[in-house]
Amino acid sequence: MTAPLYLAPRLEHRLTSLLGTKGFLHQLAGALGSPLNVVLPDQIADNLRRFQEVYERRNLSGKVYFAHKANRSSALVRRLADTCAHIDIASLGELRHALGSGFSPDRIMATGPKSPEFLWLAARTGVTVNLDSADELETLVAIVTKHQLPPARVLVRLSEFDSTGATVLSRRSRFGTPVDAFSRLLDALERHRDTVRLTGIAHHLDTIGLTEKATALESCIALMHECAARGLSPHVIDIGGGFGVNYLADSAQWETFTSELSNAVLGSRPPLTWRNHGYGLRNEGGTLRGALGLYPAHRPLAGPRYLDELLGLQAPSLSRPLATLLLENLHELYIEPGRALVDQCGVVLARVLEVRDNAGGECFVRLEMNASDVSLEEHGVLMDPVLVPRPDRTCPSTGPVGVYLIGNLCLEADFITRRMVFLPHRPSPGDLLTFPNTAGYFMDFSADHALHQPIARKVAAYQDGGRWRWCLDENYWPITSGSEDC
Repeated sequence: MTAPLYLAPRLEHRLTSLLGTKGFLHQLAGALGSPLNVVLPDQIADNLRRFQEVYERRNLSGKVYFAHKANRSSALVRRLADTCAHIDIASLGELRHALGSGFSPDRIMATGPKSPEFLWLAARTGVTVNLDSADELETLVAIVTKHQLPPARVLVRLSEFDSTGATVLSRRSRFGTPVDAFSRLLDALERHRDTVRLTGIAHHLDTIGLTEKATALESCIALMHECAARGLSPHVIDIGGGFGVNYLADSAQWETFTSELSNAVLGSRPPLTWRNHGYGLRNEGGTLRGALGLYPAHRPLAGPRYLDELLGLQAPSLSRPLATLLLENLHELYIEPGRALVDQCGVVLARVLEVRDNAGGECFVRLEMNASDVSLEEHGVLMDPVLVPRPDRTCPSTGPVGVYLIGNLCLEADFITRRMVFLPHRPSPGDLLTFPNTAGYFMDFSADHALHQPIARKVAAYQDGGRWRWCLDENYWPITSGSEDC
């Protein structure tokens, strides 16, 4: 066997404690089946505080909106409702869920593509609407006018910002109004000032590049002056999300894996993946071509640290820190973290069904789940699961074993991950594999009833007097938490 290549997940204390409760995890899976999603509501409150600390250090005012689409959990949303957090909802269903979970309309912002029904409920309840286009504005105006509703609070979301000086390349987005159409959008806002009230400017960028985000933020500050010249008075700049998560504990493991993957694609070492899949890399006559299509799983500059770094950057044209410009202009800062706010907030449990070797000597571990139940491959995130043996089993001392994790669908492509995963020893049926830090998009964003396989149930786990306890996700209410979160 080739030397093991690990991608150990980064685990903070709460997840580490949960994964150490072997009997507790097996009881959960035994009672509620496999796969099983476990969320940690108290962790999301901790993550909120870390973002708020950035605001405090920079002396900024503003609001943190949780991007609800990252996870459908009721427990996580209700726990946030018990703090001073706000919530970003991107569908009619999410709006109804947020309202029913304890968020008042003044703490909700509607983003994303919006149907007339979605806009009707947003306008009827007084939710802030983050407009994606001029057409959405006209639809909202028609609804407010027809039903004689109070003026709707709106932001306008922009995209395709121009840079000054050195060209900053960016990918075009299907969301938001291009900046060069902003004046025409302001014309419409002026015409409808009795129906909608502009409270701010937002931007959407499909990038993790700090330089491009700095350019967009500085541009939004300049556009606020144009709004003021028109007699409008927005006071908010919303920079969206994209703060990222650091999934791996060790940067050296990530660097080694990506380097060895290139060598494997070129044929200079044994494959690291099923059928030598290159994750975007390919061998063309002995030359490495393509681009690595993976999320940068080791990102020490992520989450609140990423936000702090962005705010400390010099504005490209004005040569002053972006945080300083926000302060000087008395602008509030809105952010919409999704993945970053549910960092360390969940784990997916899967039972081992079968362990077998093929004719080529490769070991397959079939799990009671499929690739859509923990969509790591779809999102390009690679990290190792944690093996939790049955409590009644003595673990063999055979040393690490490389395995391929396959799902329970009758499909050749149903690999939980196409990478060979190294486990501390050969697993046995009845053991659990736990996939940590999967609350952000992985555990239910793509889950479906393919081949009539059941979708994972979800439970909330929390510590009480030093012991882990649980309840069904839909039965969790933070009635015992105090008001110390804000």
